[in-house]
Amino acid sequence: MQPLRDERFSWQTEEPRGAALDATADGQAAAAQLWSAALAALQGQVTRPIYETYLRETAGVRLSSDTLAVAAPSDFITEWLNRKLRPVVLRTLAELAGRPLDVTFEVAGVRSVAPAGAPEPATPAPHPPAEQVAAPSAAYVPPRLNERYTFETFVEGDNNRLAFAACQAAVEHPGERYNPIFIYGGVGLGKTHLLHAMGHALLARGMRVIYVTSEQFTNDFVTMIREGASDEFRARYRSADLLLIDDIQFIAGKEGTMEEFFHTFNDLHAHGRQIVLTSDQPPKKVTGLQDRLISRFEWGLIADIQPPSAEMRLAILQRKARALGRYVPEEVLAFIADRIRDNVRELEGSLNRVHAYAELLDAPITLELAQKALGELPAAPRRRPPLPEEVLEAVALYYQVRPAQLAGKGREQRVAHARQVAMYLLREDAGLALVEIGRILGKRDHTTVLYGCKKVEEQRLLDAGLRAQLADIRAALARAAS
Repeated sequence: MQPLRDERFSWQTEEPRGAALDATADGQAAAAQLWSAALAALQGQVTRPIYETYLRETAGVRLSSDTLAVAAPSDFITEWLNRKLRPVVLRTLAELAGRPLDVTFEVAGVRSVAPAGAPEPATPAPHPPAEQVAAPSAAYVPPRLNERYTFETFVEGDNNRLAFAACQAAVEHPGERYNPIFIYGGVGLGKTHLLHAMGHALLARGMRVIYVTSEQFTNDFVTMIREGASDEFRARYRSADLLLIDDIQFIAGKEGTMEEFFHTFNDLHAHGRQIVLTSDQPPKKVTGLQDRLISRFEWGLIADIQPPSAEMRLAILQRKARALGRYVPEEVLAFIADRIRDNVRELEGSLNRVHAYAELLDAPITLELAQKALGELPAAPRRRPPLPEEVLEAVALYYQVRPAQLAGKGREQRVAHARQVAMYLLREDAGLALVEIGRILGKRDHTTVLYGCKKVEEQRLLDAGLRAQLADIRAALARAAS
């Protein structure tokens, strides 16, 4: 191949080669232009998956008399380029520059940007003598996300506000503000909805999104081992701009999977890629999870999602009814909200069932029709409110204090915190009046009780640890009431 000639390319000149390549003032622009031309040539020499995975986001950054420095987004990609593609790159650079040039690959934290005036690396005419390089099993394929799971269709409330706000903030500044985000809560409360919403938002901005369950991640890892496809596996996961993994708790106890995910996490986090994980429990309560993974999961923001309140359940059903485009009386929505209390997915499914039943009968939706449609479904068991003594015992046991200390005058921090939690639960769960709570807790003034309740409520919104404490105590109270 003869060296290309184009007046825009400062590295192509009739002057002595060294003089052109040593021009430091134009070194960066010349490096970018030379590598842009090399990318155009390389597209005809490697398969599309190789180009998309390993070359598309690289950039020429420095050019000396005998070496071109190329920046890539991760250590994994630079290592792969050195091991697998170096001979092809060296040959291509020599053909373009008209003399041998060395190449170095280094990690940069930014995406490549084509230099002004440089040609886009569109697919050129084929290079007959070029050597094809083995490709990964498949090119990047965007995840299949539920089109209904967007931020606009998510119903925000006190039970999920922190998780919702964190996910929105991370979409605005991926990898910068909260990384990783760890969302935990029961089944059907909206964790997957938030992951899909983030995926939709960043896919719309042209970013590379990977969404999998932990089971899929494990299966991919096993396939990698069986087929010896480590390059393809790591290229897929470590090139993501946003990695979303549902139910991460299921990798616990799988040593090989945890080891691979540990390195995947480190690579993505080091290069500012956003990671979002969901689980049914906070990191420290996931049995069998490696300590180093627990530590990394706690680097960013931990947010829980609690079961929705009665008002929240009604709001969810009202929005769902509007989406169905059919009038549903408030008494029907209240009936469904009273039956399904701990699972948003089942809540919406029950309204779908009523809607379908009415469609089949060609009848309006009424309370009687809803009762028939849902008659075969068991109603949510009504739990009695906890008794005051049960609340005091559960709080005292959890914080390792005596029930008498909660009603005493002691101001030790541990006791004072436990006392305020008891005030909060006696009001919110047992339904007692402020005056009655004050009487139970050592004849305290109702303003003191109100202050304690407000303090716990404010801290609960900001402190995942406190939310976990409240959840544990409430679980103990639920077991006592069952």
